[in-house]
Amino acid sequence: MRKFFPASFYNPTTLVGAVIVAVSAVNILFLFLLETFAVHQKPYMGIVAFVILPGFLILGLLLVGGGIIREHLRDQPKEPSEQRMPTIDLNNPQQLMAFIVFCLGTLLLLMFTAFGSYKAYEYTESVSFCGELCHKVMEPEYTAYKFSPHARVACVECHIGSGADWFVRSKISGSYQAYATVFKTYPRPIPTPVKNLRPAQETCEQCHWPEHFFSEKLKVGSYFLSDERNIRWTLSMLMKIGGGNIEAGPTSGIHWHMNIANTVTYVAVDPMRLVIPWVRTRGIDGREKIYRSSEIAISDKDLKDTPKRVMDCIDCHNRPSHIYNPPARSINHLMTLGWIDPQLPNIKGIGVKALENKYNSRQEGLDGIRLTIEEFYRKSYPAIAISMKAEIQRAIMELQKTYSRNYFPYMKVSWKKFPDHIGHLYSPGCFRCHDGKHVSDDGKVLSKDCNLCHVILAQEFEKNKMRISLSGLEFRHPGEVGDAWKEMNCSECHGGH
Repeated sequence: MRKFFPASFYNPTTLVGAVIVAVSAVNILFLFLLETFAVHQKPYMGIVAFVILPGFLILGLLLVGGGIIREHLRDQPKEPSEQRMPTIDLNNPQQLMAFIVFCLGTLLLLMFTAFGSYKAYEYTESVSFCGELCHKVMEPEYTAYKFSPHARVACVECHIGSGADWFVRSKISGSYQAYATVFKTYPRPIPTPVKNLRPAQETCEQCHWPEHFFSEKLKVGSYFLSDERNIRWTLSMLMKIGGGNIEAGPTSGIHWHMNIANTVTYVAVDPMRLVIPWVRTRGIDGREKIYRSSEIAISDKDLKDTPKRVMDCIDCHNRPSHIYNPPARSINHLMTLGWIDPQLPNIKGIGVKALENKYNSRQEGLDGIRLTIEEFYRKSYPAIAISMKAEIQRAIMELQKTYSRNYFPYMKVSWKKFPDHIGHLYSPGCFRCHDGKHVSDDGKVLSKDCNLCHVILAQEFEKNKMRISLSGLEFRHPGEVGDAWKEMNCSECHGGH
């Protein structure tokens, strides 16, 4: 029987390698076509098709080559030969065929290697790779991301950005993350803020342009008290978001901090960047001012040894995509939409309690929410438990959805572990610096005046007259707390302590 390849090809090692190469190549092609034409791509398909199977293909090629070389060495004469390089005789049909096969194989291998490398790179930069491959670890971040304003922005656009430098850094960091995932050495929850995150000027500001932040923005919010009647109150505020371009409007608003002509540098003494005893500002005129907290002491030595951070977008917008909403905020929104009926007595209070109960698993949480709500109305409002059964079931369903998006017991993730610094209701936020206690050497204070950032245009309590003033109203707290709200930070009561 005429053999197609040289005799050295026909050995067990080479034949096994050839089988591995053929099976791997066929499977890579099949999975590539499947991924190309699939309506919904699977997270594990890319890692199998472009990372795992190419590894087996290369192993097969090494076995093929290793088997052939071993056979040639066996055929070598025992006595040393003067000829050291193999002789290729293209007039020999077998050697000619082997040469053609080798050249075509090498060309195809180079082409598939280039294509496979690109596909592997493309897959490792995809959202499914970042969010779904390590399902348990990244499930909280990926779930929050899907419901965020940046759900159509790929993870790498913010976490890596363009350029080879940060790409290499990300892959080095990713290698350890892969190790931690495989051997389950990752922390729970994943700590934030992310250390050594790329500056916002190189990521966020590629779309959000500070020079064009200007004027004011009207924000209307509805809130419900945690009492039997779920008393509703509405707050209309004019947010001063200006600060970028003097030709476009006022530059004294919130984004003054991000005006390219201003620089704010600060020192935080805790990993979460919540405790800030020292702030330095440099304005458009080049003048510097240093503000020190009158309550948080820091020595000159500690100040020198502690890293100083230049403020950027992430210092306030620290949860731009991975947002875990406090239960009160979520329920206020659902009641405003009417998806949870405000006519259900005490639904705000019992809803918050049901979400905040400690559960050991997601299923336990979903079941616990149902039991808490149903039992509450069965015992406290038996007539309503019957007459408004449909509304109660709808409320349970919405609360369960809220729980699934904001609480992840396996990773010990909830809104309490990830404070959102926009505003100051649920976390210190603005009041980390603007607390009225950071004073410069010449006596200037970083003011706590609400009107620096917003003006209250209208405030209305249910069944009371709306208070309106275009020049601004003094805030009226809905609860009976007197003037305590003027002295305390909002987050001391509303935050996740």
